Amino acid sequence: MTTARVWFITGASRGLGRAFTEAALASGDRVVAVARTIGPLDDLAAAHPDALVRFSLDVADRRAVFDGVERAFAAFGRVDVVVNNAGTMLYGMAEEATEEQVRAHLDVNFFGAVWVSQAVVPRLREQGSGRILQITSMGAGGGMASVGFYGAGKAALNSFAEALAMEVESFGIKVTAVQMGGYDTGLFTAGTTATEPLAPYDGLRAELAQMWGDDAGPDPATAVPAIMELAGLADPPRFLIVGGASFEQVLELEEARAGVRRKWEHLSRIAPG
Repeated sequence: MTTARVWFITGASRGLGRAFTEAALASGDRVVAVARTIGPLDDLAAAHPDALVRFSLDVADRRAVFDGVERAFAAFGRVDVVVNNAGTMLYGMAEEATEEQVRAHLDVNFFGAVWVSQAVVPRLREQGSGRILQITSMGAGGGMASVGFYGAGKAALNSFAEALAMEVESFGIKVTAVQMGGYDTGLFTAGTTATEPLAPYDGLRAELAQMWGDDAGPDPATAVPAIMELAGLADPPRFLIVGGASFEQVLELEEARAGVRRKWEHLSRIAPG
């Protein structure tokens, strides 16, 4: 009989975090689910009173994160899978964003994951095992107009995840940057902060709206099988794109960027470094 795992999931009240929480509980695992607002988890708590612990946590608050991680380990005695899923969207052009908006955005999307990672690694090292899934984005390999700060935070998390994976692998801890495709998570509604639009960008904004259309993407639950299998792999990848269509798009973008690099190879090679 397989021993039930313990999950620690941030941003667990909606979208992907909620879907991962439901799936872990359905598989017989136990979950410590945290979010700024935990009311939406009341139904799961009632259905799984012995398997779900939930409490409010702002991942942007480093001290609160460390206290929250200790509370998570105390709840079930261990944590096996950490999912850094908490995230927000800052929508707007680079020029439009205020300092407060940019810092608040990165405090959640990048630094929040860093604080959780710093807090859990010593405990996972003591266990001699553990998984950390850093939820990034299929768009983290490059920037996109109007969502540049979101992409920047996810790109930073991608790089951090790879470095962390190298640092902790010898302790039995596996780290994967999970590059999610576009799912209907509510990120562009409940999770969005918008800048004050400047008129010179109206044309570009209209072009982007037409390009993206109204499709919010598939249900987050459709991503669950890939995540559950990933969490159980003995030797997981350091990067995983989740979503078939997103996989194809990422490959196309990487090939296009490689083509640009080759085009300007002669200029790159002028310098000896």
